[in-house]
Amino acid sequence: MPLPKLPTRPAAILDLKELEVVRHAIVPETDVILADLEDVETEQISVVTIPVGPTGRERVIPVAKQVAPVPGKVQARGGPGIPVKAVSAAKLPAVRSEKRGRKTPPGTGPKKLFVLDTNVLLHDPSSLFRFEEHDVFLPMMTLEELDHQKKGMSEVARNARQVSRLLDGLVGENRLLEEGLRLDGLGNKDASGRLFFQTTAIASTLPSDMPMGKADNQILGVVRALHERHPTREVVLVSKDINMRLKAFALGLAAEDYFNDQVLEDSDLLYSGVLQLPENFWNKHGKGVESWQQSGITYYRITGPLCAQFMVNQFVYFEGAMPLYAQVREVNGKSAVLATLRDFTHGKNNVWGVTARNREQNFAMNLLMNPDCDFVSLLGQAGTGKTLMALAAGLAQVLETKRYTEIIITRVTVPVGEDIGFLPGTEEEKMQPWMGALEDNLEVLNMGDGESGGASAPGNDWGRTATLDLIRSKIKIKSLNFMRGRTFLNKYLIIDEAQNLTPKQMKTLITRAGPGTKVICMGNIAQIDTPYLTEGSSGLTFVVDRFKGWPHAGTVTLQRGERSRLADYAGEVL
Repeated sequence: MPLPKLPTRPAAILDLKELEVVRHAIVPETDVILADLEDVETEQISVVTIPVGPTGRERVIPVAKQVAPVPGKVQARGGPGIPVKAVSAAKLPAVRSEKRGRKTPPGTGPKKLFVLDTNVLLHDPSSLFRFEEHDVFLPMMTLEELDHQKKGMSEVARNARQVSRLLDGLVGENRLLEEGLRLDGLGNKDASGRLFFQTTAIASTLPSDMPMGKADNQILGVVRALHERHPTREVVLVSKDINMRLKAFALGLAAEDYFNDQVLEDSDLLYSGVLQLPENFWNKHGKGVESWQQSGITYYRITGPLCAQFMVNQFVYFEGAMPLYAQVREVNGKSAVLATLRDFTHGKNNVWGVTARNREQNFAMNLLMNPDCDFVSLLGQAGTGKTLMALAAGLAQVLETKRYTEIIITRVTVPVGEDIGFLPGTEEEKMQPWMGALEDNLEVLNMGDGESGGASAPGNDWGRTATLDLIRSKIKIKSLNFMRGRTFLNKYLIIDEAQNLTPKQMKTLITRAGPGTKVICMGNIAQIDTPYLTEGSSGLTFVVDRFKGWPHAGTVTLQRGERSRLADYAGEVL
């Protein structure tokens, strides 16, 4: 259908503010906000002339034809009559087009109804309060599955019991479940929506080839019934089960993953702890540089626009005519204090016979040997030297400088393949098969020679076997299952394969640290073996993001593999 002709009578020109008013014109009888003109097809636009303002001047505005004409109202020239009135910009609702990338502010858009799958509650018991102003619906099958999972001492069972306690607190003395329970009843002010339970039987309208005896299908039936019962409201299924979401998509239902546990949307945005300075760094930051020395370390105070982006304990480097390898010690607006590093690539600065082989390893060694740094996180692919450097730094500070009393190593016991069953022996004997990396690195550290100053170097008072026994006496292997309630004093705690830990488990471990304890988290977020954990929701990602910028914590992402040329090539092509 071609566009109607413009009116022959001249009309005043709209300015931008008036145009914004027109784009959100309101129909008085129905109070319907017309869609933005970007979202309306060309064939669906008509032109209307209306009086605007106290002077009665006429304005020509394009409007959508979806609204039915009302007899006796303004007659459009070349189109149907549509009742429209102008309103001030201050009174307009906050409606924005998604094409312009703006989101609807909380509380202004229509409330959604989120139907929660059981796995969401078992993954995060506080997920009930993570949907802001929107409402939450719990099907009866979700409550049934929670009841089946509450027995036992596993993490899943504890979460199921926690959800039951939260639901009991929300219900309280209120028995009018049909009206919904306020989600902010337990003090969660961010949750302004309501919680609804399935209080009546809901007839399923799913295809006949989907058996209703399955719990997932019953929840899908509830979602479809709610969608039909509330046609003007968006009903969304929230599930961490990919197949469940795929079935919902196949049925034409809206489904989403639970994103609140995601620390980052993209793992490439994860804080690396290392920043390469631009080529024009000295041109913009070289004026008025202050320099001084203290305890053998040179400090520089620089001023420039890049200083505002620095994080405390972040490593910066510049490889040019005036190379710089430093660590940020202080940030104050557009001014920052940089401190030079100790060169652990030189043999005289070896740590238990180990020297750094690349730039990132040198950064990591500076963190591991810094007594003022209580928390260190090392990320990197296999073969980058995370375990070897952490263990060498621990042995040097336990046996040589006596800074810590012993080394404690723990890791989550998640098998890569099929589990081999129960393991005999004590706690350390059961953990021994999981500590193959420890044995391999101890063998490397105990194969020192005269040049590196290792354990079996000439001049030492003990032989290789006695040294290995002494080293083993200072290393304790502990299981995660028995960490609750412990406090470590003056310990060197290594958490290996930390990418397989949940944020809650990571919090449990790090809060065990007492006075004088140093915690080292190591892992590769690209090798997650724990079900329901992703790169964005891993506990390692969680602590790296939360600890960045703290004066007593540091992070280094190792880039270059140093295991062997075969391992490096396999990591690239396989």
